[in-house]
Amino acid sequence: MIQLSYVNQARWLRFRHNRRGYWSLWIFLVIFILSLGAELVANDKPLLVRYEGKWFAPALINYSESDFGGPFATPADYQDPWLRKQLDEHGWTLWAPVRFGARSINYATTEPFPSPPSAKNWLGTDANGGDVLARILYGTRISLLFGLMLTFCSSVIGVLAGAIQGYYGGKIDLWGQRFIEVWSGMPTLFLIILLSSVIQPGFWWLLGITVLFGWMALVSVVRAEFLRTRNFDYIRAAQALGVSDRGIILRHMLPNAMVATLTLLPFILCSSVATLTSLDFLGFGLPLGSPSLGELLLQGKNNLQAPWLGIAAFISTALLLSLLIFIGEAVRDAFDPNKAV
Repeated sequence: MIQLSYVNQARWLRFRHNRRGYWSLWIFLVIFILSLGAELVANDKPLLVRYEGKWFAPALINYSESDFGGPFATPADYQDPWLRKQLDEHGWTLWAPVRFGARSINYATTEPFPSPPSAKNWLGTDANGGDVLARILYGTRISLLFGLMLTFCSSVIGVLAGAIQGYYGGKIDLWGQRFIEVWSGMPTLFLIILLSSVIQPGFWWLLGITVLFGWMALVSVVRAEFLRTRNFDYIRAAQALGVSDRGIILRHMLPNAMVATLTLLPFILCSSVATLTSLDFLGFGLPLGSPSLGELLLQGKNNLQAPWLGIAAFISTALLLSLLIFIGEAVRDAFDPNKAV
């Protein structure tokens, strides 16, 4: 059992006092865990197969059709009615609740794509025949992982830059501020559009570009905190005792700056998720066919005759961003000592 200090206990009580943010955290954790285990929720391959006394795990291992009595050694297509009948007659299968993956297509539907919600496709299919619910689940995982990695990388760079500027001051601070003013004025979206015509955009490529131009969010906050505390008596005493600059920054000054930093992290995460969604909506995000909330929003705009696409994409995106905003408000209240419980 982790024993919290008195200050952290008071912060946790203030966080729980914000009921909206507290329950938003639990809902967000459930969504995040489900998205991480998306293959267990939505998969076009069985999770477990018992065939003629042998065990198979198609969700983890690729098997050929000949392993299940087929005449060919081609990869097994578990959507094939013949193969499904073969598995049912000679054993049993354990399927995920949604029998479609991120890139699988429902060829068995009699409706033209995009088809409306049905018993097989709970939220319908998109313009390419993919299951909307499965693509939302996989797209949420990509968006959250992208947002978390972007938030972590940009926060590390921003905190480091702000700490160096605020601690040393002088010309380092002056030239650092001028560089940030110029760098923050760069048209990030236009640069991504230009580079997309030369390089095929991917997950890591987009992450690198967005980190390169999005690390300035925390610089001003950390810099102001370091400028405020660098002339305190205990900092001057540590310098007089010969403590290294690295030790003073990490042990004595950075903990004070982390309070303001932590209150901004949920909002930065929300902005990071919205960045990837916007790029996918404009067509400059992930490669074509990748599950994405922005790509689903684009399909909803291009297929107004299929309102379930736009409604499902809007609700899932709005819910995710709203939860992050509510969590951010609760974290802000938790670190505010003037908020009494």
